[in-house]
Amino acid sequence: MYKAVFLDMDGTLLRSDHSVSAPTQQVIRTLTARGIPVVLVSARPLDAILPTARQIGLVDLPLVSLNGGYITEKEQPIFQAVIDLATTARVTEEVRPHKATIAYYLQREWYTETSDSWTEHEQKIMDVKIKVQPFAEMSRDWSARKIGPNKMMVMGEPDSIAVIEAHLKSVFGKSMNIYTSKPTYLEVMDPAGSKSNAVRFLIGRMNLDRTEVIAMGDNFNDREMIQFAGMGVAMGNAPDEIKKVADYVTDTNNNDGVRKALEKLFQL
Repeated sequence: MYKAVFLDMDGTLLRSDHSVSAPTQQVIRTLTARGIPVVLVSARPLDAILPTARQIGLVDLPLVSLNGGYITEKEQPIFQAVIDLATTARVTEEVRPHKATIAYYLQREWYTETSDSWTEHEQKIMDVKIKVQPFAEMSRDWSARKIGPNKMMVMGEPDSIAVIEAHLKSVFGKSMNIYTSKPTYLEVMDPAGSKSNAVRFLIGRMNLDRTEVIAMGDNFNDREMIQFAGMGVAMGNAPDEIKKVADYVTDTNNNDGVRKALEKLFQL
């Protein structure tokens, strides 16, 4: 019945130590050998997805990075959603009065105005070194190259993030895609950039209907993807709000929840 699988990474496919268990890898290889594509869909930039994709054998399949803001196939871009520079500057100014750090992600690059504990944490999972420079310099460079961020990520303590989220939503309304991926991370994207839009785009290329796909995730940035798929699966470690919108709830990421769900749904 199901002809494709879309998997979130952190908190879903990956255990807390960022590894994928050998049994889970084997189940995924079994599906791809049967011609069922397994697509990684992550908030991570591409270069932080590739090591896992190579390990499991998914590197030639589409890879959805930056929460759907940048999609590649065989490492070549096939879709991207970009925040225009005027909006990028405005979001930056609206965040400045608050205690938070902004990271800007452009395809396979990332930038910040200041290096701190937040960016250092992210650097641990990134193969690409962050570029630290004033926003004015970034903006001039991006303008000359005619590019812009695929995603902005605001990082801070939960109380600050909650205030910033409410403020940005009051300023931008539905003209921007603004949501928390976890209590300390606020994602800001063009409305075309989302995990659900990425799944919709890719199943169009695969000539599949939404009822024929499985999407699995653990957090708020996975909600629309879980709701969109014919079979939406929430991890056992997901918040209750995400479990409520899922068709099925599996075990936790640290207890092979992905493997268990795939074995059940594909009767392996």
